[in-house]
Amino acid sequence: MLPVHMVPERKNMKPASKTRKTARPAPARKTAGRTAVRPGERENSNWTFLSNHGHVLVCLARNPDMRLRDVAASVGITERAVQKIIGDLERGRVLDREREGRRNRYHLHVNQPLRHPLEAHRSIGALLRTILTPAEIKVLGI
Repeated sequence: MLPVHMVPERKNMKPASKTRKTARPAPARKTAGRTAVRPGERENSNWTFLSNHGHVLVCLARNPDMRLRDVAASVGITERAVQKIIGDLERGRVLDREREGRRNRYHLHVNQPLRHPLEAHRSIGALLRTILTPAEIKVLGI
């Protein structure tokens, strides 16, 4: 790359084209540090009621033979994040991993209570019963 003083000048350069700007919608109002949603629009946020741990648990409840790659794709996180979550769930005695050939099979402990004091009166099975279909619940035996 040439030093600035050695860069040749460009001649006959066309000026920037004057394009017609389209009308933009009025910016959303700020309300106490948050952006207010305009009437008729849906809030565009990415939060969900379940954490990634909950999503991984649901995936493994639906298919205990599911590969980590497929779990990651379903949840929308990396395989490494799924590995870490499964490690957390094992340490929390929520599931066990059983090796079958080159694959893993996961066994859920559905009678374990949920971890937070606000929901500790409910079990993992109770949570899964609210999310899974009746056929999936029947297969799990909860």
